[in-house]
This record gives sequence, C-alpha cells and structure tokens, in this order.
Amino acid sequence: MAKENASPLEALIVALPETAGSALYGMVDVLASTGTLWQQLVGRQPSQYRIKPRIVSCSLAPFTCGNHIPVIPDVGLDSDPEADVIILPEMWLAPDDDMKGRYPELLDWIRRRYKAGSTIYSACSGSILLAATGLLAGREATSHWGYEDLFRNSYPEVQFRAEPNLAFADPAGRIVTAGGTTSWHDLAIHIISRHCNAGEALRIAKVYLLKWHSEGQLPYTTLVRRQPHADSVVRSCEEWLEHHYREPDALATLVDRSEIPERTLKRRFKVATGTTLIRYIQNLRLEEAKHLLETEMMPIEEISTRIGYENLAFFRKLFRRSTGLTPGQYRRMFRPVAKADRIPRSTETSAGSIST
Repeated sequence: MAKENASPLEALIVALPETAGSALYGMVDVLASTGTLWQQLVGRQPSQYRIKPRIVSCSLAPFTCGNHIPVIPDVGLDSDPEADVIILPEMWLAPDDDMKGRYPELLDWIRRRYKAGSTIYSACSGSILLAATGLLAGREATSHWGYEDLFRNSYPEVQFRAEPNLAFADPAGRIVTAGGTTSWHDLAIHIISRHCNAGEALRIAKVYLLKWHSEGQLPYTTLVRRQPHADSVVRSCEEWLEHHYREPDALATLVDRSEIPERTLKRRFKVATGTTLIRYIQNLRLEEAKHLLETEMMPIEEISTRIGYENLAFFRKLFRRSTGLTPGQYRRMFRPVAKADRIPRSTETSAGSIST
C-alpha cells in the first residue's frame, strides 16, 4: 500500500489499434483522479496525485484505436519503460481472434516487466493479449464470457473461468484479470484499493458512480452459443432441439431420432459443442426463462412449467446455479423499473436436486 507522502504509483496502460477507447481513457481518467478529485468536490485541500497513469504503445507515433478514437502515446516500447503496474485494457476482438503472432515486441516487454516485478492487470479481452505472453499458462483467468470458447480452443492451458468479475492468477496477486466490458470499473477500484487504500477507492467509486459487480458475470452470460463443427448428426440434433426443448421427453426422443446409441450421441455432442447434451437442453430452457422474466409479468411458477419443469424447486436451483441469481433477483435486475412493481410475487420454495 502506498504511503501518503510516497511518489505516485507509475501505471502504464497499453494502447493498440484494437484497443477500446472508452476503456483506455476511462482508466486514465479514473486512476489520475486518485487523491485529488473527491477532495476538490467536497471543498478539501487535495493531498497529492496517488497514481500517475501513462499510455504506452509500440511507438510514439499517434494512431487511432477502436471506433477511430485518436491516441497519442506518452511512451514507446523502444525506451523499454518501467512501471509498478501494467494494464491491458479491453480490445475490439472477434470471438476467435486469439492475437497470436501479433505484437511480439509488446509481448516480450510484458514478460520482462513481470519478471522485473511489475504487477500485470487486464480487463475484458485484454486477457487474450496476456494469454499470448504465456504468463497465464496453468493459471486461473477470466475475460468476457463471449471469449470462453476462444480460451478453450487457443489457450487450453489457461484455467478459464467465465463467472467472476476478477480472477487472481497467483497468490501474490501479481497477475489479475477482470471480466467483461465495464469490468474495468472493478479493476480500477481494485487497483486503487490495493495500491492506495480502500477509502480512496470508495471515494473514487462514488465520484464516478462506478459499480462493483459483486454478482460476477453469470447473470449477463448467454447460456446457448452455436459452435461451428462438422458433425451433421449433432447439427441436426441442435436444430431439432431449437423447437422441442420444452418437451419433457426431449432427450429420449432425440436419441431415437438420431438412430445411434445414446452413449455415442452424448459423446459426439460434447466433442462438437463443448457441452453435454443434458446441459444444452437445460440451457435452452433457461434462456427462455430469462427472456420471460425480462419481458413478461407471469408468476415464476408458470414460467417454470412453460419451459418444461413441473418441479419449481428444481427450476429455482438450476436457474441459480447457472446465473448466480434466483429468478426473482434476475427479474428485478433486468426488468425495466417502471414495470417491476406490477410483477406478481411468487412464494419462495426450497430448491431440489439437480437432474435432467
């Protein structure tokens, strides 16, 4: 933790043409405000700047990043800059863009800085660039949930977790990854709390209305994503399930239609899609439940029945396991406030066991 009279923490924020400008400059603004902005707003004498953020890029040449936002780097890699903290913010990347083969000088510099003692932070897709350095191999990391398959296919050595807002790769916390998009808010709060103090982190969060996503990423995650694969039988199963997943005997019917042994079908389905057949059916049902909670005012009991679960307790437990929230909490979180007071309440029921 930094002392009150210590020199400002040196933080270098990496900027590339793929970088999201909102995350880049949002991080610059928030970190540069530590020690001064709250004090000015409440009429107190600012103490001193606690963090000195600077933008680092491959060279000092100006360029534009995502959505044509101009970037003028403060430092270039040719000077081999040093810093206490290195931050890799969000980038605009396709779900299969693993960054391999790009920016070798930058990857080498990140590895050198980590070896020299710098703490490395990434937000959202910045963890893909971090994975390309090899520093996440054998370690836990997170990113936007939309990149889960990218990590599974391109970086299987990384212990990817889609649910947390922050993941710590090592006990010392020298590599920390943050989840999706606005998780840079969580990362900024963590950096200020860790390197300045918790009180200053809270003050900055109040000034900028930064939200700590304690619920993690599960409530925001899409449970069903179609994966490209060459298994025609599995593809046919996916297409049939799109219209029949509500049926109570959907799995048995699907096995009969496939004309292959159930064990073989389940194995091929897992290989092709990355998920089990049972979980795929459950996810289709839960996605419909989420949609109904967001758009309709029907009781939760009715939603459970409509998607194929007569056992309300089982539905509640399955929903919470998959989203991190109860159905009622999910509805309050995502349904427009103006309509929330017209939603009928349902009786809370203890959850049952998980089954098909």
